[in-house]
Amino acid sequence: MDSIVIRGGNRLTGDIPISGAKNAALPLMVASLLTPEKLVLTNMPALADIAQLSELLRLLGVEISMEDAPNGGFNHTMTLQAKAIASTEAPYDLVRKMRASFFVLGPLLARAHKARVSLPGGCAIGQRPVDLHIKGLEALGAKIELDEGYVIAEAPGGLKGGHFRFPVVSVGASENVIMAAALADGETVLENVALEPEVQDVARLLAAMGVSVEGIGTRTLRIQGKPSLPGATFEVLPDRIEAGTFAMAVATTGGDVELVGARYDDLEALAKVLDKSGVTLRQTNRGVHVYRNGARHHAVDVTTEPFPGFPTDMQAQMMAFLATADGVSTITETIFENRFMHVPELARMGAHIETHGQTATVTGVQRLKGAPVMATDLRASVGLVIAALAAEGETRVNRVYHLDRGFERLEEKLRLCGADIQRVKGV
Repeated sequence: MDSIVIRGGNRLTGDIPISGAKNAALPLMVASLLTPEKLVLTNMPALADIAQLSELLRLLGVEISMEDAPNGGFNHTMTLQAKAIASTEAPYDLVRKMRASFFVLGPLLARAHKARVSLPGGCAIGQRPVDLHIKGLEALGAKIELDEGYVIAEAPGGLKGGHFRFPVVSVGASENVIMAAALADGETVLENVALEPEVQDVARLLAAMGVSVEGIGTRTLRIQGKPSLPGATFEVLPDRIEAGTFAMAVATTGGDVELVGARYDDLEALAKVLDKSGVTLRQTNRGVHVYRNGARHHAVDVTTEPFPGFPTDMQAQMMAFLATADGVSTITETIFENRFMHVPELARMGAHIETHGQTATVTGVQRLKGAPVMATDLRASVGLVIAALAAEGETRVNRVYHLDRGFERLEEKLRLCGADIQRVKGV
């Protein structure tokens, strides 16, 4: 199993290219099930999660090809075409590996009028129930039951337009039901829809495929379903979580970097927190500039919230940043109930962190020290990388397959800016 070895202490300077957003690319790929024509996605990231979902989609009948970016870049192009649905079953062995696989439920129901989809897996960061997906699809006329770990759904005659209000904000359920509504007969009104940019990207793709979608970027969407959809060419938005992660790596090392391709509007919640801590983020004509002078950064309090609040997917990275801040910070996690698993690993590096339920109190230390640590999930693993970049000595991060799920050529991008980092192949 591969490890990443980091010798900390180098200030990051230069440019870092930002890849397409994993959390947008995955549901956009699933949307290929809605049409027999070609769907071309540009600015695609090359990630383990993308390859994993491709395996499932091929099983369902989607032909997929990936064209590498020119000159060794990061803007890949994927072409998907589901001329016919070859299977309506998403088996446990594939769905258990990645939660986004569950997104095939809505499009399969919409186009094939039936689906048998295993309950999902993914990172072990707490319960993420699928009841909102099911209730939303039932509002469109689906008949759904659970049987031996599978969701079995039918919509004889096809889905019908309907009205559904999400009782709590859910990114995945919003995306699943939005895609299903694209082929439903009549108008669908969805309320309390998640506002995340990735959800908006799904709605914009449907609009590019000829679906009338009103209210994109608001809590209420009105979707006029169509009997069939054409293909489209669509550009995946830049990854705000990757951009925010690199921003915190720069901030932690006291660096000066331009995040090429990043969008400041997607990073405003992070920018507000970092500004209070003494770090500057500003929009440029190429992306976002991140800078911290040599002074020690200040402690701040952070609470994770749905977009446009501070994202849970940057909580571990923020904790690593605050581990060396001047003062005492608190981080309150409101999205997932088991997302502090990185705390013991940061403690191995000398961080002073206490957890009480969903709140972590971080007392900043002058310097972390390198140590062998183990990644527990995708975002926790990159939080450990950030801590290692600023630590004294050598850190070995084990189980880095988590990183490959969400960060494209992480070591290469960091080396571009002066990090002493390398991957060590496992035996």
